[in-house]
Amino acid sequence: MEIKKSESANLENKKFTWVLVGLILVLAGHFVAFEWTQYEKEEEGIVLDAGDIVLEEEVIPITMPEKKTVPPPPQAVTQAEVLNIVEDDAEIEETTIVSAEDQADFVEITEDVPIVVEEPEKEEEIFQVVENQPEFPGGMAELMKYLQKNIKYPSICQEQGIQGRVIVQFVVNSDGSIVDPQVVKPVNPYLDKEALRVVSAMPKWKPGEQRGKKVRVRFTLPVTFRLSN
Repeated sequence: MEIKKSESANLENKKFTWVLVGLILVLAGHFVAFEWTQYEKEEEGIVLDAGDIVLEEEVIPITMPEKKTVPPPPQAVTQAEVLNIVEDDAEIEETTIVSAEDQADFVEITEDVPIVVEEPEKEEEIFQVVENQPEFPGGMAELMKYLQKNIKYPSICQEQGIQGRVIVQFVVNSDGSIVDPQVVKPVNPYLDKEALRVVSAMPKWKPGEQRGKKVRVRFTLPVTFRLSN
């Protein structure tokens, strides 16, 4: 069956009419809006025009730095010198100036005295090996007896069982005296000290000779410390 619509109920026929009505309403709204804005501006008495706006430029004055004037320095006050005028009738005490030359005692030089400068004595050369070596009085046998008789074994070394051979060097002067003893091979501080003591206490030796002249000779002596079983 075909559905039939009545002409009065057909909305397609009134579509154009409603479009015109809407267009008229939109135009009327725009017109009323323009008229209302113009009316408010005229009542307030404010009419803005681009030609009436004038921009004033702010002029900034140029300021120059003030010149500081330096005041001149104060003038020094000069005091006038006061001169004391002495009358001619006033008596002035006279002072006598005595120079150093008048007070000095003059020394009369009769003749030139020669100045004698003594030259320092040259230390005698110490020889290591000479033609005739220095010798203990009585020879090496007496030297061994001297050591055995005068050496005192330190008790602390005996208790700890310390023994050994201390090598001592010394210089036999040209007069046979013993000087500069020193330990060159130590064993123990107590044994070293005892060896130096015994060597320093030795009597004068027979000095060594080189080409028939008595000279100083360095001598090396071993001092043995040995505990008896």
